[in-house]
Amino acid sequence: MTDNKPEIAPGRRQARVGVVKTAKMQKTVVVKVERLVRHAFYGKTIRRTSTFMAHDELGAMAGDRVRIVEARPLSARKRWRVTEILERATAEAAADAAGVRGAGETAP
Repeated sequence: MTDNKPEIAPGRRQARVGVVKTAKMQKTVVVKVERLVRHAFYGKTIRRTSTFMAHDELGAMAGDRVRIVEARPLSARKRWRVTEILERATAEAAADAAGVRGAGETAP
């Protein structure tokens, strides 16, 4: 049986780049990782989102773009670690990542 997963060399940890969605816990952030997938029948490119809980010693904030790598299980749901903060968030990006609406904005 063939898998569509990329081959990983032994001892090599997977790395992903995503945006911090929530940073309200101590030393833990929720990172949103987006990937593009082609629809099987129609062929349209679809955006899929995965969320990972990651251990954060660097102090990432909501909206920051970070790199996470696989780690040993650190808790019941935490198996990733933040290795670097690639880009700090602006005030608008932080509010957008956290899902906060400004005055006058309504839900779609």
